[in-house]
Amino acid sequence: MFQIILLTGIVLLMASVVFADTPTTQPQSIEVAGVTTTYFHNSHADVILSRLVQTDTLDGKGKVSPLKLVSLYTDQLGRGNQPDKSRDLAQQYGFSIYNTVTDTLTRGKGTLAVRGVLLVAEHGNYPHSPTGNTQYPKRRLFEEIAKVIEKSGQPVPVFCDKHLSDNWTDAKWIYDTAKRLKIPLMAGSSLPTLWREPQADVKRDAEVKEIFALSYHTLDHYGFHALEMVQCLVERRKGGETGIRAVQCLSDDAAWEAFDKNVFDKKLYEEALARQSRNGFNGKHPRESVPHPDLFIIEYADGLRAYVLTLNPAIGEWSVAWRNGDSSVQSTRFVTQEARPAMHFTFLLNGIEQMMITGQPAWPVERTLMTSGLLDALLQSKTQGGKRIETPYLMFSYKSDWNWKQPPPAPPGRPFTEQ
Repeated sequence: MFQIILLTGIVLLMASVVFADTPTTQPQSIEVAGVTTTYFHNSHADVILSRLVQTDTLDGKGKVSPLKLVSLYTDQLGRGNQPDKSRDLAQQYGFSIYNTVTDTLTRGKGTLAVRGVLLVAEHGNYPHSPTGNTQYPKRRLFEEIAKVIEKSGQPVPVFCDKHLSDNWTDAKWIYDTAKRLKIPLMAGSSLPTLWREPQADVKRDAEVKEIFALSYHTLDHYGFHALEMVQCLVERRKGGETGIRAVQCLSDDAAWEAFDKNVFDKKLYEEALARQSRNGFNGKHPRESVPHPDLFIIEYADGLRAYVLTLNPAIGEWSVAWRNGDSSVQSTRFVTQEARPAMHFTFLLNGIEQMMITGQPAWPVERTLMTSGLLDALLQSKTQGGKRIETPYLMFSYKSDWNWKQPPPAPPGRPFTEQ
C-alpha cells in the first residue's frame, strides 16, 4: 500500500510540471540550493530563483513550484542601481544565505543537505576574455559543487544556466566531471522553450538542407541564445546530431560581401526577416542601417550548413528559417515576454523541475556543450579576422528525445523597472 501511495504522489508531482497550464497547489517538497554570481532585480537569478518562492508569475499569485529554495550563495552583491535583493527575499521567504558554496549545499552541517542545485552564473562584475566573452566563474563554482557531491557519494541533479562556460576547455571539464561523478547535468538558454509564431519545428528525422537565423545584441550573450535556437531545431534532423567540422565569423564589410554574393540561401534570409515584427531597414539595403553586422557560418559533419546573422540595431528579435529535404521552407519567430514577469523563464524552469523530480535531464546537456564550444570558436574566428577554424573537438554525436510544446499565453506584463 505504501508503494502505491508513493507512486501516485510522484505521478501527480510530475504532472504538475509536464502540464504547466494545469492549476496546481502541489506543496513544495524538493529542497534545492541556488548558487549564483549576483542577485538583483530582473537578473537571471531573480527571474529563475525567485520563481521558487514567489510562484511562476513572480507575484505570489501563480503556480507553486515543486522545488523549495532552502539555501543560497551569491558570489557578488549588487551595487549602484542594481542593489542585491537576495537578503530581503531570504528574510521574507525563509531560505538561508551562506558565505561559501560548500555551506550552501550542506546548509552548514558538513554533509550534502539538498536534492538539487541551480547554478545561475549570469551578470556581475567579471573580466572578459580576449575574444570578448564574459568570464563568469562557472568552472570554479561547479568545482565547489562537485566536491560536495563527490564527498557525499550521492549525486544530485545540477542545472547550469546558459552556456556551460565561456571557453571550450572549462565547458568540457564541467561536462566530463559530471559524467565521472554521475551527476545529472542540464544547461542551456530559455530560447528552445519559447513561444513560436507561427508554431513550427523541424520534423523529427527530417532532412534539413540549410538553416538561417537572425539575431541581435551582443555576440557573447545573445549570440549564444541564437545558437541554442538553431541547435534545438537541427538536432531533430535525420541521424540526430553528428558534430561540427568548422566555423567562421565574418564581420562588417566581409559579412556584407557574403550577403551580396549569396553565400547563404537568400530565400531563407527573406523568410526569417518576414517573421520579425519590425525592422529598421525602411525599404533600404540593410547595409545602410547596419554598419557592423556579424555572420556566423557553421559547417556540420553531415553537410548541413547553418548561418546566424546579427543585425544591430535594425533587428530586435530572434527568427529562423530552414529548407527541408523536399526543398520546402519553414520559418518562425522565437518570442520572449519583454516585460516582467518574463514568463518565458517559467518554461525553462519547468524543464529544470522535471529533472529535479525524475533525476533525468529534460533535454540533453550535449546540446549546450555543443553551443558553448561553438560560441567560443566563433568568437575566436572573429578576433582572427574571420579565419575559418576547424573544430575537431565538436565532432561528437548525440540524439535528443525532447519535444517542444507551445506554451500557454503569458499573463499581462509589467514594466521591468517596476519593483
